Amino acid sequence: MSAVDLLIVAGVALGAGAINSIAGGGSLILFPTLVALGLGTVAANVTNSIAQWPGYLGGVLGFRPEYKGQRGRLLRFGLVAVLGGTAGSVLLLTTPARAFDLVVPVLVLMASLLLAAQPLLTVRLRRAEDDLRDRDPAWLYIVLFLATVYGGYFGGALGVILVAVLGLGLHRLKLANALKSALSAVTATVTVIIFGIWGPVDWLAVAVAAPASLLGGFLGARIATVIPTTPLRVLIVLFGVLVSVYLFVRA
Repeated sequence: MSAVDLLIVAGVALGAGAINSIAGGGSLILFPTLVALGLGTVAANVTNSIAQWPGYLGGVLGFRPEYKGQRGRLLRFGLVAVLGGTAGSVLLLTTPARAFDLVVPVLVLMASLLLAAQPLLTVRLRRAEDDLRDRDPAWLYIVLFLATVYGGYFGGALGVILVAVLGLGLHRLKLANALKSALSAVTATVTVIIFGIWGPVDWLAVAVAAPASLLGGFLGARIATVIPTTPLRVLIVLFGVLVSVYLFVRA
């Protein structure tokens, strides 16, 4: 990448980090930017995954008070996330790049639609919060595994998926949101290790995108309470749909 390309990556990563803090969906911005700058879809995906890893750690730190009394659940769910993230990462690296080229437009479109549906999911989950559950249903572990497989393979809007799954399983939206950050961090850490060793990572892009994403996440958290998220979510969803159409045509 040229110096100009790296400046573009840094700027987009800064915005993606902020978007993740404010509304979610930052991957839908950075991933297509890397593709547009000449990276293959698999290389762009693994580079994007590693570049956004610091932001997940920041989210975990922000939710520390919510994890009190949840050590056992975090360990159980964390193990599921390790297994799922590993399976998804290995699946990405061991299947032909052509297969990813064919499926990624569908994944981007699905992630965009999930982001669009996030407010409706939140409303439904809040209505179900009165029905608290002490035990985790067995199906929750299966669905969490599938969700983290998706997270290891692609990961766009993984947070939305995890909040929905955990909210339905635990009927506690605030806890679901906190656990979402922890499981996203675990899945991302797995992908960093696997992709970092065996993946076609553009480390120069990571070097500028990772700190920019971290700074963007910090700034986004500061301004999240003073700007409306709905218009931003609409723009991200529209952009994601356009990207999926482009990738369909490109494939």
